[in-house]
Amino acid sequence: MLFNSLEFLIFFPIVLVVYYIIPDRIKYLWLLAASYYFYMCWNAKYAILILFSTAVTYLSGILLEKAKHSQTDEARKTRTKKWIVAGSFILNLSILFCYKYLNFTIINLAILLSKFHIQLNLPAFDIVLPVGISFYTFQALSYTMDVYRDEIYAEKNFFRYALFVSFFPQLVAGPIERSKNLLKQLAVPKKFSFESAKDGLLLMLWGYFLKLVLADRIAIFVDTVYGDIETYGGWYLIVGTVLFAFQIYCDFSGYSTIAMGAAKIIGIDLMENFNAPYLSTSVGTFWRNWHISLTSWFKDYLYIPLGGSRRGKLRKYINKMIVFLVSGLWHGAQLSYVVWGGLNGFYQVVGEMLQPMRDKVAGRIGLNREKMGCKLLQGLFTFVLIDFSWIFFRASGTREALKIIRSMLTVRNPGIFLDGSLYTCGLDSRNFILMILCIGILLVADIFKRRRLKVRYEILKQNYWFRCIFISATITAILLFGIWGPTYNAANFIYFQF
Repeated sequence: MLFNSLEFLIFFPIVLVVYYIIPDRIKYLWLLAASYYFYMCWNAKYAILILFSTAVTYLSGILLEKAKHSQTDEARKTRTKKWIVAGSFILNLSILFCYKYLNFTIINLAILLSKFHIQLNLPAFDIVLPVGISFYTFQALSYTMDVYRDEIYAEKNFFRYALFVSFFPQLVAGPIERSKNLLKQLAVPKKFSFESAKDGLLLMLWGYFLKLVLADRIAIFVDTVYGDIETYGGWYLIVGTVLFAFQIYCDFSGYSTIAMGAAKIIGIDLMENFNAPYLSTSVGTFWRNWHISLTSWFKDYLYIPLGGSRRGKLRKYINKMIVFLVSGLWHGAQLSYVVWGGLNGFYQVVGEMLQPMRDKVAGRIGLNREKMGCKLLQGLFTFVLIDFSWIFFRASGTREALKIIRSMLTVRNPGIFLDGSLYTCGLDSRNFILMILCIGILLVADIFKRRRLKVRYEILKQNYWFRCIFISATITAILLFGIWGPTYNAANFIYFQF
């Protein structure tokens, strides 16, 4: 069931009405049933995988709590707890490996062995990737680690814990919530709040605007160009790549915002997953503001356990590269994703290594980095670096990504900006201009966000009649320029494939 579907627009109000009229003691059971139904609308049998991950991590929490209070010495306690954590990780990651990385491993192992003239004749497995498996697996594993670190209690109620793993607003594409935030909130039944409902509704409307009006419209242009790189070379690909940066941002941020809004109406606060990332002035800052839940997950559960920055600069750089290579692999079982992750890790390592020299040069020439002009240049340079890496993310593979880069560098066709050729890539002139205007609205909203001015709060402060007109006009605009627009293409959320 997609957020941008009629089914969800029927499903969600029913869930809300029933949730707020049933007794408090069974509210979480209703949300659990709704969450499993929501997921099973894609593929009912894959609900078994969520149940398996839930059972393993729930049991690991109980065993960790038991080990913690056992009468054995501390050394034995620690060993027992580590074995429990290892078991939880091995079982969960084994399922993830089988469904997401098995074919990738077989293919690459065969290629490697062929270099030594060894033939590996294993069949490729026809496996459909379960929607959201990477998200709910990581969320469940974070609970195991949090209990191990004594950062959260071990939940005794299996059904309440199952709701934590499967909570439908953020089940299939995040944000990847922490038990310290979500599990504790789910333990308390919520009363209906008009303030939360209004706030959540505005969040959902903004998310639908990002998805339906912007991301899906941009997708038409990007898919046209990337779908035929031989015809659309040079500047077509450059424009398409720039637009893809906004497509994936609006698509994923749109999903996260709708999820936050839906949860808010239920009375649950989900973590912010994006914070105006394209206004960042360094790659490091970008990754602190992009897919925040995943970035912080890797920091807390991979980077820091590897040693973080505590073991010298060289180890710090190696740890960063490991994190970003693993992050690339998390996004997909494909070499191009690993290259994409490696590039972003490389940017940060090189940036940190050159930082002393940059500071020295800036001091000598009297450069004030806090001035707007300098920040704009830093922001533009950061965007170019990030956008270049998106080529490997969007291309069908590494070879195609290299062909795209070669075309960008060798095909000279700047005339497309003057002869109207840009309007032959799926979007006519009116829709192309509308797209640019909407990107402008997004950037303005992000500027306000960075300045800690949340537009929806200002809207909520206005008179009742103004709020009604604004919400009605927004819904109408989304329907006219999104769902009912002449170029609408009902696309899945990009991150569903991960």
